[in-house]
Amino acid sequence: MKKTLITLCIASVSTIASAGTGTQWGYSGHSGPENWAQLSADNFACSGSNQSPVNLTGFIEANLTPIEFNYKSGGHEVFNNGHTIQVNYSPGSRINIDEQAFELKQFHFHAPSENHINGSSFPLEAHYVHANDQGQLVVVAVMFKEGKENKPLKGAWLGMPKVAGEKASYASSFNANKLLPDNKDYYRFNGSLTTPPCSEGVRWLVLKGSLEASQEQISHFTDVIGFANNRPLQPINARTILQ
Repeated sequence: MKKTLITLCIASVSTIASAGTGTQWGYSGHSGPENWAQLSADNFACSGSNQSPVNLTGFIEANLTPIEFNYKSGGHEVFNNGHTIQVNYSPGSRINIDEQAFELKQFHFHAPSENHINGSSFPLEAHYVHANDQGQLVVVAVMFKEGKENKPLKGAWLGMPKVAGEKASYASSFNANKLLPDNKDYYRFNGSLTTPPCSEGVRWLVLKGSLEASQEQISHFTDVIGFANNRPLQPINARTILQ
């Protein structure tokens, strides 16, 4: 059961069609976010009360333990899954949080950002998806502001496939440490995956530090994907946003 949970959650950001009925999901029209829960019984959580993304505001002060990043060079391929550009990661890199180890599975991008901070959106957001041995998920989010060219991002997107379903291998493995800001303080909330099946119980850690990317880089990403791939903001409801 635990292994199945990991497979189900990670598959939602690594396949082109995820609806159990064979119906593809997307970001507009009949297959858009407002209809995800109805596309398949597997997507029932998409109408849940603890969904992501959210507008991070109304913060509660908390003594948050620093995230221990233990990333190694492990990004071995870049994948266009039809919804985003994703860098698949080899085993061996992890974070430690809540006295547990969560292995980095992949990281991917959304433009514009899915989460907002105090009502402000960003042109690009990266999600680093981690799982522990019990199938529990942690997503670390990094915001990008428009600015100068980001050389590590250029390396991560080297050979970015322009066709959905295609992959490209790196000549040498990519180190995700290069795409982390110096300031690793973070906001924390409980949420979900932002794509079907929208599984809840995901720990979200949104870094306060941000990175820069050039307008040309951001435009290149959006041109390849062909549409805005951000799920609309979801109600916070009874949740708290810790900082």
